[in-house]
Amino acid sequence: MSELWRLTAHEAHEGLRRREFTSVELTESVLERVARVEPTINAYITLTAELALEQAREADAKLAAGTATPLTGIPVGVKDLIVTKGVRTTAGSKMLENFIPPYDSHVYENLRRAGAVMIGKCNMDEFAMGSSTEHSAFGPTRNPWNPELVPGGSSGGSAAAVAAGECLVALGSDTGGSIRQPAALCGQVGLDPTYGRVSRYGIIAFGSSLDQVGPIGRDVEDVATMLDCIGGHDPRDSTTNPEPMPDLRHYLGRDIRGIRIGVPKEYFISGMEPGVAARIEEALALFESLGAVVDREVSLPSTEHALAVYYLIAPSEASANLARYDGVKYGFSDRSAPTMWENMEQTRAKGFGNEVKRRIMLGTYALSAGYYDAYYLKAQKVRTIISREFAEAFQKFDVLVTPTSPTVAFRLGAKVDDPFAMYLNDIYTLPASVAGLPAISVPCGFSDGLPVGMQIIGNFFDEGRILQVAHAYEQASGYRNLLAPVD
Repeated sequence: MSELWRLTAHEAHEGLRRREFTSVELTESVLERVARVEPTINAYITLTAELALEQAREADAKLAAGTATPLTGIPVGVKDLIVTKGVRTTAGSKMLENFIPPYDSHVYENLRRAGAVMIGKCNMDEFAMGSSTEHSAFGPTRNPWNPELVPGGSSGGSAAAVAAGECLVALGSDTGGSIRQPAALCGQVGLDPTYGRVSRYGIIAFGSSLDQVGPIGRDVEDVATMLDCIGGHDPRDSTTNPEPMPDLRHYLGRDIRGIRIGVPKEYFISGMEPGVAARIEEALALFESLGAVVDREVSLPSTEHALAVYYLIAPSEASANLARYDGVKYGFSDRSAPTMWENMEQTRAKGFGNEVKRRIMLGTYALSAGYYDAYYLKAQKVRTIISREFAEAFQKFDVLVTPTSPTVAFRLGAKVDDPFAMYLNDIYTLPASVAGLPAISVPCGFSDGLPVGMQIIGNFFDEGRILQVAHAYEQASGYRNLLAPVD
């Protein structure tokens, strides 16, 4: 009973429903776990222990009244890009170090309505720009499987918190792989929904045509439950799908005989670690043994351009979104200089980290007069071609299967001075993000003692199908509820 933090969210829900323990006891167990491992992992920027216990007491009242949902009383972590009323929200940046939002984001409203318990705000790369959670103004997060390694990024704090038992499930955000890649490197399940499935109201913007909020959990059922809670139409975000949300848990437990799985050959390139390739081949063999039809001769020829497309579109949108941080309207302000323009320069020079400055410069250049057509407009045209290739593939296949990351977790600092090497770490997750497709990463074994992730990509708004395939694989492989050996 003292190690309730080891439970998945749906296991904890069953225990709460049967009155085997209370939400307060579950929350206290998680907070004790946080106190023990957080000095090593640094998964949180802000802990909200008092608020969590208050919410746990409210959850126990709901459970007693019989009005509980599957997330009532469940301890969750929330990426610090997601606005939470009255709780500091920094986006991992000195620029917003003291920002206390006056309102809640749509996704947090839904979590509160469901009765979830917020343990704290999770660490992240500054403004979600990074692949290792080393670009945070509040120090790097460490991988719970080996604290000398990165957890992935930019939702590295959320993934590490789940893997270390510092919460049962967490919310992350994904612009080019920021949920799936850290989930893979930390041995967790991470789901990036279709663009428009989840409202972005109250999400601090990075790349507005790419940003998505999604869940990270210890098994497929937990992420399905979280997406059921946060998804759906929101009139405050005109890009959300007005169609009703399907019951995603309805897809769990279905067999996958006859499911057509495509394996794009462009995702098996030089640079991928042999251990990663071996685990993916083993997973494909398992799919075949379950009755799925696997075709390894699929081609998506524009995949190689996705990296360039992403690093033109995302920085361009970031340069526009981050222009608001000028020291006048929002956040940090340096007013030591004699003129307004100098104050603005000093505010942005001191408030932003190097990776954010690099992307603002890239984006501003790509959008500048004389270069817009050559870079940004051309990138949008190639984006359309990439989307068409996926659309053609989904006429033949139900899902596509690829590695999530070409490598397992790498050492802290190994790629900080080589931005291109860092960007390549997201090369398998970027194409689905560019196309706006849903994709999930599930654990598929280990290489050199570290978790390997497998990505399953689905057609637009077909999260149910990828959850069906992921759940069937998870049940057959046994790779679920992987808790890292940190203490």
